[in-house]
Amino acid sequence: MKVIVEADGGSRGNPGPAGYGSVVWTADHTTVLAESKKAIGRATNNVAEYRGLIAGLEEAARLGATEVAVLMDSKLVVEQMSGRWQVKHPALAQLYAQARELASKFDQVSYSWVSRERNAYADRLANEAMDAAAVETPAESIAEPAKTAASHTPSPPGWTGARGTPTRLLLLRHGQTKLSVQRRYSGRGNPALTDVGWRQADAAARYLARRGGITAVFSSPLQRCYDTAAVVAKALGLDVAVDDDLVETDFGAWEGLTFAEAAQRDPELHRRWLHDTSIPPPGGESFDSVYVRVRRARDRISAERGGTNVLVVSHVTPIKMLLRIALDAGPGILYRLHLDLASLSIAEFYPDGASAVRLVNQTFHP
Repeated sequence: MKVIVEADGGSRGNPGPAGYGSVVWTADHTTVLAESKKAIGRATNNVAEYRGLIAGLEEAARLGATEVAVLMDSKLVVEQMSGRWQVKHPALAQLYAQARELASKFDQVSYSWVSRERNAYADRLANEAMDAAAVETPAESIAEPAKTAASHTPSPPGWTGARGTPTRLLLLRHGQTKLSVQRRYSGRGNPALTDVGWRQADAAARYLARRGGITAVFSSPLQRCYDTAAVVAKALGLDVAVDDDLVETDFGAWEGLTFAEAAQRDPELHRRWLHDTSIPPPGGESFDSVYVRVRRARDRISAERGGTNVLVVSHVTPIKMLLRIALDAGPGILYRLHLDLASLSIAEFYPDGASAVRLVNQTFHP
């Protein structure tokens, strides 16, 4: 008998209150044969993911399955169980061995990564388990900033004179894609994350989960950003909200070209574009237009999540625009800022109109 196992796990705090969920489907993915969920106390996100896989394989064995197709939204577990990534962490090595032992009892087992949306059933079970875990083991926040959304008591002015609790935007650039490796203009195209990009997203997720205190995750609609955001959101126990105004610049006819190729195609226009933010690429969008919509996104996020810490996963140009807004700088700063892939910057916006930049271009190379 062939079955499909979907499994998920999560931790609110990483480590923090953790739980897993698993569901076994018929081979045609129409009927649920078994499901399980469990709070596992304080653990990391990756431990919870493995525990979910183990529970799913145990249920499949109990049902008498001979072939299993495992679907998970954990890139790490899928790649390790497929033998493509090494298992280095001692706690994961033990769970990996347990999962491999269970898998050896079947005639065939395959492992595939799916998006969080396609793993919604197991994700719901895992979140229900984490809700139970949070009751049993209240999470500790190691966040430093900003008060929670429930607290809006104006703070006394600091040396800058800014008053109130700021909305702190943690600005994360997406991970590596093939176009970024080749240093090509990548605007509205939709290249996927490379293996390096997935590892960068996972490293950022681990860091931000340890930091804690983030109340919401907003992302550009493009896949490279959404996938990066989903990895981090999962570690934080949050959902991803898509904001179309956070999308990258439309490079028009230059999309997919290198700097040299674009300069050769339109030499005079390209030269002027490099110094004038009002000039768009052929059929594309000017940086001035990007500035307008990014400011609109900033205003909307501040209105919805004022006084809290918000993760914004976007592209190099929108993040530069948000830093420009926070610095109250002219357009020329766009050409002087460098932001690496999967880098983190932090900008604060106060209710009295003041703003500050606390961090630029911190990276998390796994």
